[in-house]
Amino acid sequence: MPAVLVGGSVRAHNVSALVARTGAREVHLRAQVASGRGHLETDESLVRETVLAVAESPRASRPAVVAVDIGGTSAKGALVDTDGHVLRSARVATGGSGAETVTRIAGLLTDLIAGARESGRSVVGAGVVSPGLIDSATGTVRYASTLGWTDLPLAQLLSEAIGLPVAVAHDVRAAGAAELAYGAAAGSRNVVFAAIGTGVAAAISSDGRTLEGAIAGAGELGHIPVVPGGELCACGQRGCLEVYFSGAGLARRYAAATDGVRGESPDAAGVIARVGGDPIAARVWSEGLDALAAGLTTLTLLVDPEVIVLGGGVAQAGEALLGPLRERVSAGLTWREAPRLETAALGTHAGRIGAAMLAFAAAGRSEVTRSWSVPVILTDPASAVTDTHG
Repeated sequence: MPAVLVGGSVRAHNVSALVARTGAREVHLRAQVASGRGHLETDESLVRETVLAVAESPRASRPAVVAVDIGGTSAKGALVDTDGHVLRSARVATGGSGAETVTRIAGLLTDLIAGARESGRSVVGAGVVSPGLIDSATGTVRYASTLGWTDLPLAQLLSEAIGLPVAVAHDVRAAGAAELAYGAAAGSRNVVFAAIGTGVAAAISSDGRTLEGAIAGAGELGHIPVVPGGELCACGQRGCLEVYFSGAGLARRYAAATDGVRGESPDAAGVIARVGGDPIAARVWSEGLDALAAGLTTLTLLVDPEVIVLGGGVAQAGEALLGPLRERVSAGLTWREAPRLETAALGTHAGRIGAAMLAFAAAGRSEVTRSWSVPVILTDPASAVTDTHG
């Protein structure tokens, strides 16, 4: 297989053997950096490569895929077998330049593949999910501001690096597909999955088909204006939903309202925890719920979902979110019933599960994921090792 991400005489498939000989826990490899224009060029940067142990298993001959969920600060990778078991996992930082981030992700894939093959297990493909405007048909990241990517042929670059099929998709759409297959939306065909974290985005499934849109921008729920003439959003619009109800929005609005009074700046979880005894937190939360209800009411009238599933960090507020939100959405839909509102069943696993589904589909093995068991895909076996280096 190609090993374009290592320099000198050290090849990716020899890394595990090198570790075994030296007893070292980590090996630093001189790498190739993928440029934003579709080719690889030599760079002096280093990629930290950690080789993870895999428990011997009678199922070791079964194929596996690598699933990678890219975030603003880190990329989490997992080796997943045909039963949905996570065999091993690893993480790399995504800070730095866009080219450095591509290198680290390619190194992450190479690490997991090398270890799998050392244990006698074949790897048939990879699925990578990312924020931004993603053209899933070509695997191109049209724009991802937090990662420094513009018109980046990510699938092509990573496929060249590992010598296997790589599929790339939008992170929220992939998580939504997982919730549709195994989670809170299982059995439904018309679904909105809204991820409420640092920002807000949605995956919209209509008659079982996920909408991407003309420029791969479908589901930008966070930028629906819900407060006419409201506060300025970083996108340049005013009154956007995520200004009022997102992890960043809740924290920022609370900090602005308490400037010089509280002397502290809690994150969104901290704001939510204060709602019961802090009038300012209660007001920020209530105004945020009003904004979210307005956005979901508009979306309901446009796409008519059976169920709206709320995921992301802010959705972990549970019934403190669902109860008042249901009341607001129902009140806004005067002539029709509101869709069901549920919190995500797969939690932080949804992105990884969606990426694994994507990888098996790219390898022509989509039938594999149809028989997965929810308890299995939500549990990392004891043999899995998680590396959290940067």
